[in-house]
Amino acid sequence: MLDRIHTVKEIALKELEGVADQELLQAWRVKYLGRSAELGEILQGLKDLDSGQRPLVGREVNQAKAALEKAYESHEAELRIAALEQSLRYERLDVTLPGRPLPQGRLHPATQTLRRIYAIWAKMGFQVYRSREVETDEYNFELLNMPAHHPARDMWDTFHVTEPGILLRTHTSPGQIHVMRERAPEPIRVILPGMCYRYEQLTARSEIQFNQVEGLAVGRRITFADLKGTLTAFARRMFDRHVRTRFRAQHFPFTEPSAEMDIECFLCLGEGCGVCKYTGWLEILGCGMVHPTVLRNGGYDPEVFSGFAFGMGPERIAMLRYNIEDIRLFWGNDMRFLEQF
Repeated sequence: MLDRIHTVKEIALKELEGVADQELLQAWRVKYLGRSAELGEILQGLKDLDSGQRPLVGREVNQAKAALEKAYESHEAELRIAALEQSLRYERLDVTLPGRPLPQGRLHPATQTLRRIYAIWAKMGFQVYRSREVETDEYNFELLNMPAHHPARDMWDTFHVTEPGILLRTHTSPGQIHVMRERAPEPIRVILPGMCYRYEQLTARSEIQFNQVEGLAVGRRITFADLKGTLTAFARRMFDRHVRTRFRAQHFPFTEPSAEMDIECFLCLGEGCGVCKYTGWLEILGCGMVHPTVLRNGGYDPEVFSGFAFGMGPERIAMLRYNIEDIRLFWGNDMRFLEQF
């Protein structure tokens, strides 16, 4: 048995000397050091030997395997060095070739617009408040003055989940209830940014997911004049000019009175063109005074407190600032579009 071990060892070492590449070296390792190698079979057969021979044979097998493993590691290092020297000799780097340019990353245009909006409202004393995207029907509709089967719900096509009463929020307005219930009866000045989801047909002007920035101010003696002045100041900072604004009467269930805010068309300066549908105005947001029912649901006494709210779409604002005609470009990941910003 000992002669057999020595023979296997000598044959293996002699074969190793003729191994010239990594592929043959791996084949040699499997043959002599693998699970089905001859030395492994000898170890498995120790149980059939006499008790006096087992320690001696086991020790010899382990010593032979250790010698083969050491020889393998040494030969592998030699092959690695040889391959490196050959690569340096025949695959020299031509330093005169131009380098490969590394593309510079940049912020998505929607993110750029969001950050600009955050900065403007921060300077006007508003904090950022984030709320959850998966909402309950109660917070998304009922507490915002839209009970079950209310016709106003038709304005928000909704993604429902399998659990009853749970949905993807259709607007950031549920955040109004969250922040009011957390801070009542303290005054509030916050913006509520986040993603919204609506089950709508994809068109150049609508998407199934989009960013929205809600704004909320609650305190004593807040009036519609405060709302108009605040939003006009925002528009002038957002668009870097003394842009003209106007407010049109509108209906939203959670505000009363309600309005939509327009700014003067950039392209025609109010003269009328195809972008503004020849009206001279472009809509940027909806707004209004917080409905007494919503104030009460948030924990405020509408006889003492009042407030205003507004909601805007950053992608829509970016479309106006950069003259983008299709909102779907924001989510298409087309580098030709994204590299312009």
